[in-house]
Amino acid sequence: MKIGIGSDHGGFEMKQKIKDLLAKRPGVETTDFGTYSAESADYPDFAIEVSRRVSEGVLEQGILICTTGVGMSMTANKFPRVRAAQVFNAKMARMAREHNNANVLVLGSVVTPAEEIPAVLDAWFAAEFEPGSRHDRRVHKVNACALRVTEPEAIHARVTD
Repeated sequence: MKIGIGSDHGGFEMKQKIKDLLAKRPGVETTDFGTYSAESADYPDFAIEVSRRVSEGVLEQGILICTTGVGMSMTANKFPRVRAAQVFNAKMARMAREHNNANVLVLGSVVTPAEEIPAVLDAWFAAEFEPGSRHDRRVHKVNACALRVTEPEAIHARVTD
């Protein structure tokens, strides 16, 4: 399974711990899309890189981390076929996969305790979505609402103009 991971400065430390945990999972290939330090960085830059690749099918899943998870979730869910779920614990991670077919896990470094991360990842990877279930109908409705975003270069150009 190909997974992209990204964080801003607020999620950098947690991202490093998650990368270590993912490295121990057989069959998981992780690509780090930054940030690569705890220096201030803009969360949309990393959410865009991971989410675009999930949207295009280059990555099967993504993991995004910032201070609260809110900004990453908002950005990721702008992309078609991305179903980003901000979770705080293992139960939410399991239900996001089973009920919402979430393909991007979003965490907040100040709202999800570091000791919960192994259980969150275990629940995320163990859970499976059931095609044809009552939840499938709902996910199709969500997917029909997906907004199209412009290329990241255009986004950056508008911000700097």
